[in-house]
Amino acid sequence: MGGCRVLGQAWGGWRRGLGIRATPTAAGFGTKARHQLQRRGASKPSDPPGDQPFPGLLRPETFSREELVDVLRAAVVDLKGPLVTLNKPQGLPVTGKPGELTLLSVLPELSRSLGLGEQELQVVRASGKEASGLVLLSSCPRTASRLQKFFTHSQRARRPTATYCAVTDGIPVTSEGKIQAVLKLEHIDGVNLVVPVQSPSRKDIMEGVKRTLSHFRVVATGSGCALVQLQPLTVFPSQLQAHMALQLCPVLGDHTYSARVGAVLGQRFLLPVEGTRPQRQVLDEALLGRLCLTPSQAARLPLHLHLHCLHLPGARPKDPPIELLAPLPSYFSRTLQCLGLHYQ
Repeated sequence: MGGCRVLGQAWGGWRRGLGIRATPTAAGFGTKARHQLQRRGASKPSDPPGDQPFPGLLRPETFSREELVDVLRAAVVDLKGPLVTLNKPQGLPVTGKPGELTLLSVLPELSRSLGLGEQELQVVRASGKEASGLVLLSSCPRTASRLQKFFTHSQRARRPTATYCAVTDGIPVTSEGKIQAVLKLEHIDGVNLVVPVQSPSRKDIMEGVKRTLSHFRVVATGSGCALVQLQPLTVFPSQLQAHMALQLCPVLGDHTYSARVGAVLGQRFLLPVEGTRPQRQVLDEALLGRLCLTPSQAARLPLHLHLHCLHLPGARPKDPPIELLAPLPSYFSRTLQCLGLHYQ
């Protein structure tokens, strides 16, 4: 429990740490500084590719336990006191069935490799399997409990604590706004899928149907795509992918919900969920050309959804909130370069 005693020191040290800063306005999109994605330690955009269409993309499902621990140790963004922040690779599940290789399953080995001895790490906050980005771990149960209460209270107050970056196939009609949708999980053809509910009854709400809400802001546009910042204000599986599909702008590399968006003569529309099954995302020839991808390569396009920023409370009540940042993956930066997506 020694790590718990240095919590204030750890959080204070973060203000001087790698890619992390304190700001008086934790939740807003407004300042230029908060729009800087390429922090110190971030990967540089690669040249338009030949044999490497997705530079830096890892395949966690091919790793051994030892290899995964090595990858995660190298992905640590910061280590202060009881808190460990790492930049999770896309495709790594946080939890899973017994025997599956997941982030949770290798935490004991990761703890030892980081010199934490027998202090047990637990997940405080993490991006989902298909997303890349920040994972916050704690070796102190009291610290983990405090942070989880902070996230819960923030959610109830509709204060965003997480900011994702996404590249979308299509450009939202408005540059900024809210996405509201009633969603439920359905087991379809052996897969759990998120399905929108048009007119939920009181019984639906009691049976797992949830009203969901996200903020979005378009940061840059080009080649029929957009770089979007997303802030979920509720927690639901695949919420951001489902929300962007409902906006007719599916996330690039979304091979599940993009199939719900159809187009005729350039006009997009939502297809009936009942008759639509997940399939590989279909990109038009012009976009494939800009991305320098063949159709077979596009079928392996990773989801371009990255948990870029987490907001934490200051070490003391009057301290400003703290921001944790995770650099973009190399393949994400390459996509921005290919599409000409830059900050204004």
